[in-house]
Amino acid sequence: MPDSTTKPRFIEPKKLKAQLQKAKLQAYDQGCDDIEFMFNPTEISFTRTVKWESKQGNRGSELLPKVNFSGVEPYKFTLKQLLFDTYETKKSVMEEYINKIKQGVETIEGARDKRPPVYVFMWGEKYFHCVITSLTYTLNMFLTDGTPVRALVDISLQEVDEKNPPGGKGGTPKGSQRPLEPRIKGSTVSG
Repeated sequence: MPDSTTKPRFIEPKKLKAQLQKAKLQAYDQGCDDIEFMFNPTEISFTRTVKWESKQGNRGSELLPKVNFSGVEPYKFTLKQLLFDTYETKKSVMEEYINKIKQGVETIEGARDKRPPVYVFMWGEKYFHCVITSLTYTLNMFLTDGTPVRALVDISLQEVDEKNPPGGKGGTPKGSQRPLEPRIKGSTVSG
C-alpha cells in the first residue's frame, strides 16, 4: 500500500528536438567553397523534359505529325527561400554566405575552360552532380550602419553527368581529382 504521506510526483516527458540537418552543395572543383545551408522543404519538385522532334510534312495515319525521340534533358530543381542570417553576430551576410554562393555563377579562378563550378547536391544523401543555372538573392535586413545581415536566396540547379562533368580532361587542374566525401558511395571520379 502506498504511504499516505508521500505525494505523487509528476514526471514531465522529455521533448525531443529534431535536429535539422544542413544541406550542402559540395564543390567538385578545387578553388571553390562548399555551400552549406539549412533546408527544410515541405516538398522537392524535380523537373525533366523529354525532347521529341517532328518534321514538317511527315505525317502518320491520323494526319498527326510523326515524332521522333531525340533525347532527354537533365533534371532541374530550385532551392527556394533559403534563409541566411547573421544578425546575432553583426557580421555582413554578404561576406559570411552570399559571396560563397555567388562563386557558383562565376567562372572558376584559374580554370582553363572558363566555366562556373560543378557541385554535388547533398542532403542526408547524395542527390546528383549539378551546376547552378540561376541565383537570386534579396537582402532584407540591415544594421543601422547599412551592413546587410539577412538574405533570402533562390538557387536553380541542373544535373550534370557524374561520369563526364563539365571541364572533363581539359577542365580545372586537379579539380576532377578532388576526393569526394566518404558518404558519397559508388561515385567514380573521371578526369
